Amino acid sequence: MEIKVVVGDIAKIEADAVVVNLFEDVKQPGGATAAVDKALDGSISSLVSRGQIKGKFEEIGMVHTFGKLPASMVAVVGLGKRQDFNVDKIRRVAGGFCRSLRKLNCHKVATILHGAGKGAIESEASAQATTEGVLLGLYDFTKYKKPEYEDVEEVLIVSREREDVAILESAVKKGRLMAEATNLARDMVNEPSNYMTPGRMAEMAEEIAGKYDLEFKAFDRANMEAMGMGALLGVAGGSSQAPQLITLSYRGDKDRENALGFLGKGVTFDSGGISIKPSEGMGEMKDDMAGAAAAMGALAAIAQLKPKINVTAIIPATENLPSGTALKPGDVLRAMNGKTIEVISTDAEGRLILADALSYAVKQGLSPLIDLATLTGACRVALGTLYSGLFGNDQDLTSKVLEAAERTGERMWQMPMPDEYKEQNKSEIADIKNTGNRYGGAITAALFLAEFVANVPWVHIDIAGTAFSAKESGYIIKGATGVGVRTLIELALSEAKSQGAV
Repeated sequence: MEIKVVVGDIAKIEADAVVVNLFEDVKQPGGATAAVDKALDGSISSLVSRGQIKGKFEEIGMVHTFGKLPASMVAVVGLGKRQDFNVDKIRRVAGGFCRSLRKLNCHKVATILHGAGKGAIESEASAQATTEGVLLGLYDFTKYKKPEYEDVEEVLIVSREREDVAILESAVKKGRLMAEATNLARDMVNEPSNYMTPGRMAEMAEEIAGKYDLEFKAFDRANMEAMGMGALLGVAGGSSQAPQLITLSYRGDKDRENALGFLGKGVTFDSGGISIKPSEGMGEMKDDMAGAAAAMGALAAIAQLKPKINVTAIIPATENLPSGTALKPGDVLRAMNGKTIEVISTDAEGRLILADALSYAVKQGLSPLIDLATLTGACRVALGTLYSGLFGNDQDLTSKVLEAAERTGERMWQMPMPDEYKEQNKSEIADIKNTGNRYGGAITAALFLAEFVANVPWVHIDIAGTAFSAKESGYIIKGATGVGVRTLIELALSEAKSQGAV
């Protein structure tokens, strides 16, 4: 789909539909909405006065133009209360109005810059957010079925100022890269697990590396055995699919040796192993590699944005299945850093594969480290499906990640890591065990991971509740959300900027 910046008057743009807006409780439209209203002989004002268009957030009022405008329809989108408006709400309304117009067979849509002017949002930020919202909101995984609707082919972002075009086009480009990287991750997570195997994940990483000039490596079982990755190999033991340890590296600053490390849990299907999960909802466990997909998607965008920073993604990929060779409760594994782990539940496998991945990242000298994982149902219980849980051993890094997440609209909530909870992870026969009791499960899982990061600044993001959505809303669609991709990209860009160059 093409997204273009054009200069003009929205009331004079030829399209299947044009989009204007209204804040809640506004009695008389202003700005571009007023201009369109005037061309329609007050139709919008009339609907507002009768309470049929209220400006409530994500409300969409459709007005047919009957030849009074070059466009066939006008969509009046509600922006909600002015004091509550922000950049992420632009993404949300853009996703919503594009899906609504697609259902009406609109192939060409033109929109004003929402929030600019009285909304107090910079035009550049509005253009980027609109682009992200359009591409994320129109995403549809149709690889194995016929699409329900025809595609929106073109979206025009209309500006009144010719001198703003260059900066708006740059914002659109960045927004497109952010959204396409997120949609790449969505594609990977939505793939059935019989297609998205550890081997296929490695192939995709190699394809991304070839396309965007990244360094790629994939370590097989023999390599892992040589490196002492007993935890990852223990989880992989129940599957006939060969495990993979995948690395993707971007070197934007060849004068520095240090690299930021992104790690993603890559369990391409999680049955729970011998500690098998209930059958209800098990099909969703193809999403247990959402952290890995986020890390790979982020590297694809970073390579195109070219910040002056080095970033390496590390992805431990495997299935977790029951078989005669599967890991068993009561087994003891030795991780790459030498620590022994008593396995209490084979369904707590994500922390096992990340133990070796984190150990490897530390050995490679990566710092700081950010891992993303669909790690615990406990985090979903604690925070629901809107917020990812964030844990860290360094408050400065934790704050940077939270700030990056806020700028992208990905909601995260910092969780505590009290030393008192470490008691739950103590084992009678090994250095540590892989689960505590039922209380504070997301915290004890994070404390387990902390055992494998040495003294390196580290943040763990538990996306168990946010990686998959059961409903569509704004730019979130049913299925994989691609959560974490945009936060990782934004973090890399801000870190490059803080080091003096992007």
